[in-house]
Amino acid sequence: MAILRSESPAVTINEIDLSGVVPAVTSSTGAFVGDFAWGPVNQPVLVGTETELVETFGDPTLAGDSAAIEFLSATQFLKYSTSLFAVRSVTTAAKNAHDSAAATPILIENREDFDAGVTLVGANFAAKYAGTAGNSLKISIAGEGNQWDTWTYQSSFDNEPGTSNYVSTRSADSAVAFDEVHVAVIDEGGLFSGTPGTVLETFPNVSLATDAKTDDGLQNYFLDVLNNRSSYVWGINHPAVFGTPTTASLFADGTNNHTRASATEYTQSFVEGENSGALGTSEYATGFDLFEDENTIQVDMLIAPGVTGVSNHTTIVNDLVATAEARKDCVVVASPHRDGVVGVNNATTITTNITGASGFTASLNNSSYLVCDNNYLKVYDKYNDKYEFIPAAAATAGLMANTDNVAAPWFSPAGTRRGIYRGVTSLAYSPSKSQRDTLYKAGVNPIVNLPGQGITLYGDKTFLNKPTAFSRINVRPLFLVMERAIKGAAQNILFEFNDDFTRAEFVNVIEPFLREIQGRRGITDFRVVCDETNNPPSVIDNNSFVASVFVKPARSINYVTLNFVAVRTGVDFEEVVGTI
Repeated sequence: MAILRSESPAVTINEIDLSGVVPAVTSSTGAFVGDFAWGPVNQPVLVGTETELVETFGDPTLAGDSAAIEFLSATQFLKYSTSLFAVRSVTTAAKNAHDSAAATPILIENREDFDAGVTLVGANFAAKYAGTAGNSLKISIAGEGNQWDTWTYQSSFDNEPGTSNYVSTRSADSAVAFDEVHVAVIDEGGLFSGTPGTVLETFPNVSLATDAKTDDGLQNYFLDVLNNRSSYVWGINHPAVFGTPTTASLFADGTNNHTRASATEYTQSFVEGENSGALGTSEYATGFDLFEDENTIQVDMLIAPGVTGVSNHTTIVNDLVATAEARKDCVVVASPHRDGVVGVNNATTITTNITGASGFTASLNNSSYLVCDNNYLKVYDKYNDKYEFIPAAAATAGLMANTDNVAAPWFSPAGTRRGIYRGVTSLAYSPSKSQRDTLYKAGVNPIVNLPGQGITLYGDKTFLNKPTAFSRINVRPLFLVMERAIKGAAQNILFEFNDDFTRAEFVNVIEPFLREIQGRRGITDFRVVCDETNNPPSVIDNNSFVASVFVKPARSINYVTLNFVAVRTGVDFEEVVGTI
């Protein structure tokens, strides 16, 4: 440490920070891609409740049954965790509704896509998001004069539009320019509000001048206002009925000022919105690609969808496993392909569809970053008043997230303490003991309905087919948490010197963290090596730093043996204890 010397007697204070700690990390965030009915496309959105999911992506009634299964999967995860990154993916069939049947349908994925430039020929406004739900919308715009006097939506506004202060101050002859209009967005079909004709949004006293601003400096051009504040509508083209787009100073130049807003009101229903339809492997891959970079988005569980066709399904799951193995900080949770389980009445056939030579597990990549279950859950769809079978993967991931919250990531999520599924009516099938044996041997965790206990996760294997600690679910999250946390601590030693002081400082930071995990039963012992033995001159000269963390992970109980021994009346227990 440099010593600052004074030219005369003085007391100098220095502060040295040796209070570094391993940062706290979470391990309960899921990632899910689905064909939702509404909302931004190919953009991860963090939701914490079913209400937030509905607000962002709409409920299944907006698109019928096509969106129900994946929506219900997302809500199932949210029964256990308050952290889910949801991504809406669509096929090329998806289109945004717009305000003219003469227009060419387009797809606007999200705000970034819109800002990149949108060309909408033959129409002026488009639904904010793709889907048939947009066909429920209508837009109505009115200015001063006769159009205001007879306007259907007059009661939704406080006063008649007139001339904005911004335009008025730029008037060359003090004339009244009447640049203001009121804009109403209406739920004509009632899909969003439940009542046809409901006014969803109002934008009063917005301007037809392209550079207009409010008194507090915010943009007030009516298209800008819609694009920045509306939850339902994009404003793309200036309707011809309101004249040619022009600036505030030209709008108020005294020659054109009265013609802009005194034309007939503009009212148009939205049409030609189209849903995506079933997603394919490329659409799921595109959605999950948004989670590839661990430095920009943190997730702990990639939740695989349940698609029809074993080949397509395993392609998606293997792609997710590749992402997890590259990130090294999350796991994949997957159920079998849908048509291998749902609608198949024979439990033996289902087991073969999962574990057979051409079944679900046959082409999966062997990996400790993959967790498989065997089932589909029958859940109630309150939005459509019917029952649906959804892949259990979302709920299994939810059990893992909940285990993090109620115990720790290194506890097993299986069994009657932490492995009970919530809100499930029944299973697509309940395997027998011999079938559970077949599933577990193949690396698939059975879900069973235990009498008097409920629907339970009855296994805690990863899909790693070799006898190692990483073949158990609790060990993989243990290492993910340790690696993420210690990696965060290691960021603080970047660009420091590789000397005894730095190495000792690093060890002193992470050892308390490991002792805490040991105290919470995650590991039974550990040792940190960070000295000249793994940091020889060759490592130091290469501007590198090496630390080795050895741990003995705690093992979950998978098999219980109970010995009941009857002895003669006169036998001393000390004579037989230890002999059985």
